[in-house]
Parts: sequence; structure tokens; C-alpha cells
Amino acid sequence: MSPLMLAYMKIALAMAIVGSSVVVGKLIISSFPIFLASELRFIIATVILLPLLLQKEKRFPSINQKYLFILFLQAFTGVFLFNIFMLYGLKFTTAIEAGIITSTLPAVVGLVSFLFLKEKLTIKKGLGIIFAVVGVLLINIVGDEVGNNNSLLGNLLIFGAVLGETLFITLGKSVSNKVTPLTISTMMSIFGLIMFLPFSIYEAKDFDFSSVSIIDWMNVLYFGIVVTVLAFLLMYQGLSKVPASSAGVLTSVLPLSSIILSFFILKEEVLLPHVLGMLLVFVAIFVISKDSVGNESEAKTFISQ
Repeated sequence: MSPLMLAYMKIALAMAIVGSSVVVGKLIISSFPIFLASELRFIIATVILLPLLLQKEKRFPSINQKYLFILFLQAFTGVFLFNIFMLYGLKFTTAIEAGIITSTLPAVVGLVSFLFLKEKLTIKKGLGIIFAVVGVLLINIVGDEVGNNNSLLGNLLIFGAVLGETLFITLGKSVSNKVTPLTISTMMSIFGLIMFLPFSIYEAKDFDFSSVSIIDWMNVLYFGIVVTVLAFLLMYQGLSKVPASSAGVLTSVLPLSSIILSFFILKEEVLLPHVLGMLLVFVAIFVISKDSVGNESEAKTFISQ
């Protein structure tokens, strides 16, 4: 398997994990306050990542101020705002609705990459984006049937999470070749811990921790270990070799994951247009991957720059 194809697989797996966080997040907010749950997540991630980083680097790595600022913006948009918008949005909508709205992510990332990163759009990459958009439109047409009274507030909050994830991906491309994936993932967790800390302390003062079950704690551990540590590492390892616009198409895996898991875990209804839309998204992923493999030598030149 080529390094580029492996990079695509890592990003797809990272997005599948992020998609699972929609379902797990729905379960967590039924037991924990939102800021407290997020703080516990990043405490767990930092406790794991920081020792790993120090063991590998022998000391905390020095980061250029420019890249440190970009990492801060990434954490603010793709960690702090994404979690707030997503978890609060899930209070007013179903996980399937959230999956439908996050389906707009590939188009948003592709548009931002084209407009601001000046990444060129090949014919195959354009076809991949079209397949992804058609697929998500098919999913969207059943929104009224599976929705929860089409809560405008919930939908807007979930779309806010989409914008945060878009900025997370596009900003991540600018530092992915400058800072190691482990360093970036650790900084995301540290920034997340700091940003959520004051709000979580306020919520923790009146929270009854004895009311939390073992299953609830397992969900928090999943959020900290799998969604944060594993997904961050996979995402940044992939982004170091893949253009942001191509990564944007692979974000189609996020809503697929959330919709499938909503069906199996939350027992929410999945209809035929959902299935057809998901198949088109898989076609989009295949087309964009083949395009990148066919142009691997060009991608290597891009990486070396």
C-alpha cells in the first residue's frame, strides 16, 4: 500500500471516529454538563499524550510563535467551539439530524480550500466532490421525516460545529508539515483543557458525581482516548501527506459513521435515501483516492515544498 493511500485511510478512520462522537456525545450529555464532560475528555487526553511526547522528544518541543498561534486558532475553532456547538446542538436535535447537517462538511472544506488555500481542483477531484454533494443531498431530503421537529436552534448549532471542523482541517494543513502529529495532538489537548477549565469548575461545583454510572464513565473515557488521542493522531498523520481539499472529501465519512451508529446504538430510523446517499459518498471517496494515487509523484513534490 502506498504512503498516500495509507494517509487517506488514516483520515477516513479519524473521521469515522469523530462521527461516532456524535452518538457518544448524545449519550454523555444525558449524564454530564457539557463543559464538565469536555474538560474530563481533555484531561484524559493530556494525561496520555503529554508523557508520550516527553518520552519521544526527551523534552517539550520548541514551537515557532507563528505555528503556536495557528495551533491555538485550531484548538479554539475545532476543539472548543466544535464541542460546544455539537454538544449543545445535540440537546435540540437527534443524532441522525446532526449526521445530516455534518454532511455539508466536504463541500464546505472543498470551497474553503479552493478559495483560501488556492488548491487546484482536478476533474476527478471535482467529480468526487459532486458525488459527495449529491450523496449528502439524498440524505438531506429525508431530514423532515427523521427529524425532531426540525429544531432551528439545534440545526444552526450543528452547522456551527461544521464551520469549526472546517477551520480545524484547513488550519491543520498549514502546520501539519511543520510540527509533528504527536506535538500537534498534545497541544490540542492542552489548549482544550485550558479553555474548558473555568466553565467546567463552575459546573462541577453543583454536579452530583455519585449519580454517574460506570457506562457513563466509559463513554467519557472513549471520548478522551479514542475520539481525542487516536483520532487527532490519525488526522494529523494523514494531513501531512494529503491536500486539504482531498481531506475535505474524506470528511464525508463523518456523517456516514454518525448515521450508521445512530441506527444501531440509538435505534434511530435510517431510510432508503440515507443508504443511497451513503453509497454515493463511498463512490466519492474512491474517486478522489484514485485521483490522488494517480498523481502521487505530484503530491510528493507538494509535500517537499
